[in-house]
Amino acid sequence: MPQATIRLTMAQALVKYLCSQFTEIDGKRVPLFAGVFGIFGHGNVTCLSEALEAVQDRLPTWRGQNEQSMTLAAIGFAKAKRRRQIMVATSSIGPGALNMVTAAGTAHANRLPVLILAGDTFANRVPDPVLQQVEHFGNPTTTVNDAFKAVSRYWDRITLPEQIISSLPQAVATMLDPADCGPAFIGLCQDTQEVAFDYPEAFFEPRVWTIARPRPDRQRVAQAVELLKSAKKPLIISGGGVRYSGAEETLAKFAVDRGIPIVETIAGKGSLTHYHPAHAGPIGIIGSTSANALAGDADIILAVGTRLQDFTTGSWTAFSPDAKFISINAARFDATKHLALSVVGDALETILEIDEALSDWKASPSRMEQAQSLFKEWNHLLDQHQLPTNAPVPTYAQVVSVVNKAAGENDNLIAAAGGIPGEVAKGWRVKSPNTFDLEFGFSCMGYEIAAGWGNAMANEGKSTPIVMLGDGTYMMMNSDIYSSVLTGKKMIVVVCDNGGFAVINRLQEFKGTPGFNNLLKDCRIEHRENPMHVDFAKHAEAMGAYGRHCESLADLESAMEWAKGNDKTTVLSIATDAFAWVPGDADWDVGVPEVSERETVRAARAHQQEIRGKQRVGV
Repeated sequence: MPQATIRLTMAQALVKYLCSQFTEIDGKRVPLFAGVFGIFGHGNVTCLSEALEAVQDRLPTWRGQNEQSMTLAAIGFAKAKRRRQIMVATSSIGPGALNMVTAAGTAHANRLPVLILAGDTFANRVPDPVLQQVEHFGNPTTTVNDAFKAVSRYWDRITLPEQIISSLPQAVATMLDPADCGPAFIGLCQDTQEVAFDYPEAFFEPRVWTIARPRPDRQRVAQAVELLKSAKKPLIISGGGVRYSGAEETLAKFAVDRGIPIVETIAGKGSLTHYHPAHAGPIGIIGSTSANALAGDADIILAVGTRLQDFTTGSWTAFSPDAKFISINAARFDATKHLALSVVGDALETILEIDEALSDWKASPSRMEQAQSLFKEWNHLLDQHQLPTNAPVPTYAQVVSVVNKAAGENDNLIAAAGGIPGEVAKGWRVKSPNTFDLEFGFSCMGYEIAAGWGNAMANEGKSTPIVMLGDGTYMMMNSDIYSSVLTGKKMIVVVCDNGGFAVINRLQEFKGTPGFNNLLKDCRIEHRENPMHVDFAKHAEAMGAYGRHCESLADLESAMEWAKGNDKTTVLSIATDAFAWVPGDADWDVGVPEVSERETVRAARAHQQEIRGKQRVGV
């Protein structure tokens, strides 16, 4: 019997396939692809948009304002859904496609799924060079879409309509693989989108995808257990993989039962509430004194679901040279770093197996007592920095405290770049698990507001995204305030206006160079001593949002209550001190000139060499 087929264009078949994919969240079957963020151009409007328009009741399309920001919104959505549901982002060819490369890098660094569909040049090359085509004289097959190869987990270009039959399932499998999760890119040649093909009906049969939970090797589990049993001062580092595995409660119970304190990475923050009995604070360069002290004297570190980036490890100066690592990770690449005992497997399943194999072993009670004492000191330090003062301009710490107190139990905090990450990582006291999104894997300026829009979509009105960002980031990408108003997806945006790129100015001056080209007053502008002030509240109002400038912390407190009661996106701005920061005590390895006429730079170079002398050497 001949195979049953259905004749569709490639674009129609692609969309029909997306509509046939499902997943389960909390026992309920839902579409795997929740929607499409799209900006149409000649490379995707005549064929792909025709297919999307026909299914908008099943696969809604949302118009973005910028290709990068709409893809960042898709990433914020996926993060809020803990990688269980995926959004699509589509653009035309050329500059539209290239605008999405930064967002693809953000997804790649953070191990987050997004399906990127970009228009491409003609497969037949007859009309070449087409509008927006960048020609490579020695390789006519190269287009701007090849730029995605460096920032995609899966990359393909469709030049024949039947190629999607093998390509699309591979793209989905990649995005749902805990070990290989990241962005999938598919370039769609313009002429191929229009071509009809007799597709097998079986290709479109509904499929329910589940997330695999790979179990660890028994021998590695046994080795991990023996190593843990030898620990005098063990420590658990909880990373983002704990949240994506849904292992928060399991790891927290394990920590309490075994008497091992937990510290959190930037991506892992929010796996525990702030005052959980095993919680000892965020670790690393923008971490707490409590977590970093525990890291410094730990002999065995159980790292769960973390890629151990430099902000977690203090550029590998935060730990004793003799400390040993057990790394639990679904990705072999991450588990094998820095001479760790790698236990490759799902976080939840691996912790359960290690817990069972440990039998009645527990760490010395003194270890948890030490952690709780250090964490109490840390909270006292936070209180000191967050209390209001009579200073004319409030600090980041004070602003974070006001917003934190006003936030609802399930409201989501979203931040990414500048001075805000360090202040919220240290000072935001998480009230409910999985309500904290700090994108600092790529530290992508512009993520914040876009991700707030995606987060609002993911939470469907059950909570309010609270976006915190600086004036510099706001100026870089703010158009999704308008998107959120258009689509009725409310968020609260708090702009801390410190007059430029203050945190990078801090690093610049700390390493010996006078303030230069970061704070507005130090830039090449007409009125250096009194730069033009941007009224962020009025700017937001011009995009249809509510806006209010706050003159004081008390004003901010009342404005937050007002914002919570509003029916649409609200932007609050407040002047913030560019030079006051909550202290941290982890080192960071950055390049400092080996030769300089400045004494301040030479001193910074000598200090940097001291830092490098403390680094663990690993792979």
